[in-house]
Amino acid sequence: MAKPLLKATMLTVTALLAGLACQPDPGATPLPSWRDGPTKSAIVSFVERVTDPAHGDYRAPMERVAVFDNDGTLWAEQPMYFQLAYALDRVRALAPEHPEWASTEPFRAVIEDDREAMASFGMPELMAIIGATHAGMTITDFRTSARAWIDSTRHPHLERRYRDLTYQPMVELLDYLRANGFQVWIVSGGGIEFLRTFSQDAYGVPPERVIGSSTAVEYRVEAMGPVLVKLPKLGSLDDKEGKPVNINLHIGRRPILAFGNSDGDFQMLEYTTAGQGARLGLLLHHDDAEREWAYDRDSHIGRLDRGLDGAAERGWVIVSMARDFGEIFSPGPP
Repeated sequence: MAKPLLKATMLTVTALLAGLACQPDPGATPLPSWRDGPTKSAIVSFVERVTDPAHGDYRAPMERVAVFDNDGTLWAEQPMYFQLAYALDRVRALAPEHPEWASTEPFRAVIEDDREAMASFGMPELMAIIGATHAGMTITDFRTSARAWIDSTRHPHLERRYRDLTYQPMVELLDYLRANGFQVWIVSGGGIEFLRTFSQDAYGVPPERVIGSSTAVEYRVEAMGPVLVKLPKLGSLDDKEGKPVNINLHIGRRPILAFGNSDGDFQMLEYTTAGQGARLGLLLHHDDAEREWAYDRDSHIGRLDRGLDGAAERGWVIVSMARDFGEIFSPGPP
């Protein structure tokens, strides 16, 4: 009897210690990579109000849902979305198996690195590339391929691996919210399976809390057993109006905090902050040309125009990367 009792006691103690580890340290300075100022104060004040049972803005833990865009919000996105860079590398790798691509657009432009032609790509060209490079792969094979690329490939300008291009202040914010009882979700226009390959390691967000765009998927029973296979057609586009729709579909609750960086996130912030009670909408403004990039209204990637004009009247916070971020990128491994 002693051994089962000892084992039960140890499990209880372990559970208690794990619970204590998740509690915020009252002596710790929140968000150390954020510079002191109105933006950091607004975030900390909001979290303190909604987690204080004695405050009028208090929200029960089940209501503390926070949603974050990924590209340009949690990690960099210039000079092209990282999943597109992965797809272009896949075109080049698969080109020897498809000699017809040498004279077929948009593949010819990618193989020959015709940047002028690639700059004019629209949704039809992008879907053709995604379809040709992603379709036919099982979900497992796709995740393995995408993860290997993220872990090994270096950004052409920043000379860091793509996995090391997450924003340190944003990672701290995710941790801070979770320590205060928030449920954190990623709601991105990027591919859901691409995001799920690294969301846990990079952000502490498990794959079941990732919402993203998707291709259609088919269930098949093959020699190795049942598999899910990606098809060459769009399943769901998680952008603009699609974000609130998918938030309702997957979460079933209106968030109380939303953080984005572009006009593609406008409706997500609008939907979040239109609800009752204390709410917070934030937009990351890329205005630091020295440490990253400066872009907004005229950018073909992460365009922020309507959000800049409409933030003040909606009470949204514009987060300046130059002013509010003490550090930019998360430290990479030794």
